[in-house]
Amino acid sequence: MPLLIVLIGVIFLIFLIVKLKLNTFVSLVVTSFLIALLLKVPIAKIPTAIEAGIGSQLGHLAIIFGFGSMLGALVSDAGGGYRIATTLIQKFGRRWIQLAVILASFIIGLALFFEVGLVVVLPIIFIIARELDMPLLYLGIPMAATLNVAHAFLPPHPAPTAVAGMLDANLGHVLLLGIIAAIPTIIIAGPVFNWVLQKVYPRVYRKDVDISVLGEYKEFKLEDTPGFGISVLTAMMPVILIAVATICSFVLPKSNPVNEFIQFVGAPDAAMLISLIFSMFTMGVHRNKTIKEINNSLTTSVKNIAPMLLIIGGGGAFKQVLVAGGVSTYVSTLFAHTNMSPILAAWLITAVLRVALGSSTVASMTAAGLIAPMAQQFGSQSAMAALMVLAIGAGSVFCDHVNDAGFWMIKEYFGLSLKETLLSWSTLTSVLALAGLASVYAMSLFLA
Repeated sequence: MPLLIVLIGVIFLIFLIVKLKLNTFVSLVVTSFLIALLLKVPIAKIPTAIEAGIGSQLGHLAIIFGFGSMLGALVSDAGGGYRIATTLIQKFGRRWIQLAVILASFIIGLALFFEVGLVVVLPIIFIIARELDMPLLYLGIPMAATLNVAHAFLPPHPAPTAVAGMLDANLGHVLLLGIIAAIPTIIIAGPVFNWVLQKVYPRVYRKDVDISVLGEYKEFKLEDTPGFGISVLTAMMPVILIAVATICSFVLPKSNPVNEFIQFVGAPDAAMLISLIFSMFTMGVHRNKTIKEINNSLTTSVKNIAPMLLIIGGGGAFKQVLVAGGVSTYVSTLFAHTNMSPILAAWLITAVLRVALGSSTVASMTAAGLIAPMAQQFGSQSAMAALMVLAIGAGSVFCDHVNDAGFWMIKEYFGLSLKETLLSWSTLTSVLALAGLASVYAMSLFLA
């Protein structure tokens, strides 16, 4: 049974990392080989599948992580992150700092993938937590929950946009209803879950966590740091470029030369490169830093993230052997002739696929193919079709665990052990998915 094999693989991976203390990347690759053999993937194709998994995962993220880490290092080393953090603290105060984090994360999350948003926002959250003497996870949970909701629910993110097309749902309806559903979902998965987790599992709320991927924490005098405006502009440059390109893709003809140039500039890789060059001037040359000092920041930042990139690549290998082993096809057959509520069916199929495969995008697209006949009976102008898109989005974030790159990002970025990540992050994403389902179902009672 494929799902039993997946469970065996997860248990074996945890055993290697927790009990044997084996390197995480090595553990992921070893487990990937084992799972491939149990799923009867042809032996000759196993190395290819693992290479493809690592390559596809890092091909998407390596440039973004590399440039994003460099950008964050330049902003941080110049004191720009300190200026932004200090200003947010002054404006919102300690009591409402979670709200400030949620608002900033939502704005950034509208334009950026979850992984990219995490790279952009986390250095600032890190400084805020240090300045307020707070555990990093206290601010990290609402931030990550907000970014995850935006990534799963809201166009123009790829998965909800593509699923809306497959279900023939009106994209405007998906966006509007997605924002409405996102509000209670973020509140429940952010501040409310934060409060509960602090009560039941306080050990993860540690202060002064040493997180190597973020580099060393530096003290600044406020008068020696860049202005708030230029600091925000530099840190948010990738968001601005990608957001402008997204808007133009809807309002300008695709064949328009101006639009083609904007789309090139707003592509994530190009946007990160342009933003990095911009930051080298605003946070480097303009701050009277030498080229050697700028290069030191860039080099150090890349060294810090190198181990994490290997781990993320290993997660991609794990995911790819599950796909090659036919796990998605097996899950699809389980729900081929379901008679349950369309919204519940959409969520449940996606959630099972997400747990089995790890990729929220693969889970969403596979589920959409199964649900499409059910959704199309409502018509493209129906709110029900849009709600089914959102139900798939909610299911696609359910129980993020060891077969997804995001899980390992959270573990490394927040300095958590494997057990702590499973008990905090995997639980959070489960709560987020269930809260999203509840929000979507509640809206269906009024809109159906």
